[in-house]
Amino acid sequence: MPETTPILADLRTDPPGPVRTATLCSVLAAAVLSMLFLGDGLAINLLIVAIPAALAAYFASPKAGSRPGAWSLTWAVGGLALLIVPALRDAGWPSFLAVVSSVVLGSLALHGSRTWLGVILSPIGLCEAVWKGLVWGWRGMRERGSSARGAGPVMRAAAMTAALLLVFGALFAGADAAFADLLGELIPDTSPAGVPVRLLLLMIGAVGALAAAHVAASPLRWDRLVVKPGRARGRLEWALPLIVLNVLFGAFNAVQLAVLFGGYDTVLDRTGLSYSAYARQGFWQLLLATLLTLLVIVFALRWAPRDCAKDRTLVRAVLGTLCAMTLVVVASAVRRMDMYVEAYGLTRLRISVVAVELWLGVIILLIMAAGIWGARWLPRAVAASAAAGVLAFGLLSPDAMIAERNVQRYEDTGKLDLDYARQLSADAIPALDKLPEPQRSCAIKPIADDLGSERAPWYATSLGETRARRIIEKRPPSAHWGACGEELTVVSYR
Repeated sequence: MPETTPILADLRTDPPGPVRTATLCSVLAAAVLSMLFLGDGLAINLLIVAIPAALAAYFASPKAGSRPGAWSLTWAVGGLALLIVPALRDAGWPSFLAVVSSVVLGSLALHGSRTWLGVILSPIGLCEAVWKGLVWGWRGMRERGSSARGAGPVMRAAAMTAALLLVFGALFAGADAAFADLLGELIPDTSPAGVPVRLLLLMIGAVGALAAAHVAASPLRWDRLVVKPGRARGRLEWALPLIVLNVLFGAFNAVQLAVLFGGYDTVLDRTGLSYSAYARQGFWQLLLATLLTLLVIVFALRWAPRDCAKDRTLVRAVLGTLCAMTLVVVASAVRRMDMYVEAYGLTRLRISVVAVELWLGVIILLIMAAGIWGARWLPRAVAASAAAGVLAFGLLSPDAMIAERNVQRYEDTGKLDLDYARQLSADAIPALDKLPEPQRSCAIKPIADDLGSERAPWYATSLGETRARRIIEKRPPSAHWGACGEELTVVSYR
């Protein structure tokens, strides 16, 4: 794609310098650890591989040895912290969000972006550096490999040592079962059948670490991309629609405060609906209203005049009022979903959309703060709030929360959807273990079957899976499938 090269060239500061020995050693460590640990699943092994990859980027940076900036340190620490989620949770969906967010934070740490475009486009820099990083690293390896002094002999000796250990370790493991068991507890299977996969993981680890190091050595300055400000409109043209919108928000919020928070009797009297029907009627509309409000604020800030103090005061007053009104809408949406959960139980979709709605509320608060103290920090603050939300979401274990809430609901109302409980991950087993029989065994048995009897290695086993196996081994599911019919599924999720 020839058109993109000049643009990226303009964004790059300086070409990367020669590859440092410390960078190559860190890349080699990341590659070897990827080969050894990433073939059996994802858990703490992701963090084990990410640490030397992060060190490779640090050593490649021209500022290596100096004190990193506060935001760069925040992104780096946050990206590594997010990789704790797969080590703790068996559920794949919060782990996937955590891994993707970790890559995004890593790209922010490497590029140091501050603007909206920089924050959004930073991950592209990692993709752009994949091939360049490979060529850059290969050139450095050739220079040092042909040298008879310095790091050349050390790297050749390390490569030869690793090859000998793998070859003879595999031979000895095949010759003696006791030695194979001992070796299997410490390192992965090195049988010839798994060699192609291991070599692929070796390449992936090396390419990924080199890409991160290349970006650190020569980052793309996405902040140089500037969006031209919109043409300022007259006060009447932009302010009147927003003032009318504020009046509409105020009327809606007055009804919400009077009806939604007035109690069950008020809901019935004013609407003739039950709590659950009233909640289902409006949650998605309020979520969409929150998103559209953010879009309105973006365009209003683009077109609002701020040439004089009166204009700036008017912008703050109108948009500040709209933000405050939107916070009430956010609270109303969350309350409606809580009412719906009380009637029909908690699901992954419901807990996810509530988390998104709460995060949108945080963004509204950040926008209000930016109106007071300035908006230069706003893009990075929004990115940090998203990462913090993903980390908190994973640490709180959504599947466990779903199971706990629904078990409590069963204790209060006698209603439970076993079909949905069976779809949860091993994180839910500690809560499902509190159910009486035969509901307990009916809910746990499919999850136990998915886990299977074969254990993954320590580095590929999450804490959630370990806890679930302990419970299953202590109290195995005892119910026959004939006792798990529709008569036990008292209520379905809607």
